[in-house]
Amino acid sequence: MPASATEDASFDAVSVNLNSALRSLPLAPPVVVGPATSVREALQAIDACGAEVAVIVDAASSVPLGIVTLRDALRAIINEDCDLAGPVAGIMTGGLASLAAEATVHQATVLMFRRGMRHLILTGADGRLFNVISQGDLYGMQAADSASLANAILATRSVAELAAQTAAVRRFAARRLVEGSGAQALCEWIAALNDLIALQAIDLVEAGFELPYVPWCWIVFGSEGRLEQTLVTDQDNGIVFAAASAAEAAGLRQQFLPFAQAVNAALDACGFRLCPGEIMAGNPTWCLSLDEWKQTFRRWISVPEPKALLNASIFFDFRPLYGREELVTELQGWLLQHIRGNTAFVRAMAVNALEQEPPLGWWRDFRSNDNRKYPHTLDLKGQGIRLFVDAVRILALAYGVEHTNTVERLRGVRPALGMPVEEAAAMAAAFFQIQRLRLQNQVSGEFPEAVNRLNPDRLHKLDRQILKEAFRQVRTLQQRLRLDYLN
Repeated sequence: MPASATEDASFDAVSVNLNSALRSLPLAPPVVVGPATSVREALQAIDACGAEVAVIVDAASSVPLGIVTLRDALRAIINEDCDLAGPVAGIMTGGLASLAAEATVHQATVLMFRRGMRHLILTGADGRLFNVISQGDLYGMQAADSASLANAILATRSVAELAAQTAAVRRFAARRLVEGSGAQALCEWIAALNDLIALQAIDLVEAGFELPYVPWCWIVFGSEGRLEQTLVTDQDNGIVFAAASAAEAAGLRQQFLPFAQAVNAALDACGFRLCPGEIMAGNPTWCLSLDEWKQTFRRWISVPEPKALLNASIFFDFRPLYGREELVTELQGWLLQHIRGNTAFVRAMAVNALEQEPPLGWWRDFRSNDNRKYPHTLDLKGQGIRLFVDAVRILALAYGVEHTNTVERLRGVRPALGMPVEEAAAMAAAFFQIQRLRLQNQVSGEFPEAVNRLNPDRLHKLDRQILKEAFRQVRTLQQRLRLDYLN
């Protein structure tokens, strides 16, 4: 790829995006005080560091107890509720939500949007304070109007209002594309707002149902599971819940299904079309207990027939959206454990993935397919993005990489493959260039009813050249897959 087209030239270097771990962000050390520290001393510590907030930490355990901000202190002083010589614990805000430092920027952004939080405490695996992150640390990474759009989404009180805000998000994303936003940043931004829309839809619907008192979680699959949604997308979702037996699971499923079907209908009203293949939580096939999901995945892995391989290409890109995330974390760990080392299944996935090749002709030009309705066109999704996604998924599952995002998977698997950084960066850039053309085509393409169909003859000469090079990177990735698993 030309250097000017590379959106992630450093690749392995720390570059902030919504898939970055919070631990990797360039944050200043937190201002830490004890609960007995006076308000005056706490404010002096904040001022000395040029910070906005201090974290009150228990000296014995290093566990964060709460925070105090300059705004909190000023309000308390104005209201005469503050003794500057008194302990800072008297004016701190306790009981705040926290997030593990290993969580992603995307997770922190959605959590802070939903709860209207200006600061978020980050903790280590042992529960001790790691750092504190502010809205400014996160929101500055996204479009300037993202906060106002998020607030409008969260202020909705009906599905009809939410649908109107969803349309506003689509219009704004289209504008950002025209203004020159890169494909990576725009797709990440769309993913964050789409998550908020889905979370709000679930909240609105859940208020009308009496759900079982068991742990459960709404799961998303496919492009939503990879945080790679574009402007036109349908639903791929399911539910996982805890059950002690098959009989209990059957009873709980009947209680969850009406709720799930209502959520699917609400999302459809918001522009997330019902899945043509019925991969939705309202389908009893995909509303399962944790053990039933494991059994389903085990069948696909054990007997990799065509239908199982097709399902794997959708369902193995999953992440939690709403509810008890630990259920999904356990399922993800179980899946990686059962695939890693299963060469027969990985090989079957590779054979399936290599059935489709990039649309490059033998001599320098594109090879269009025989689609009668859209002759002389390329399918940017099926002949481009999907080839990247399928190949990188196989490598990630084979090497136990936990990420679901395609570029994060590539970054995670690169060292194990011995792939040069420059080669991996070129593949990532190629992926984003095809995404960019997809987004442009969805806004102003020749075929509104087939938004992934593109006539390459209508491209600018430079875009034609970039697209060819992007397809060559797909071919290189497939050659690696062929050498590793088919020889």
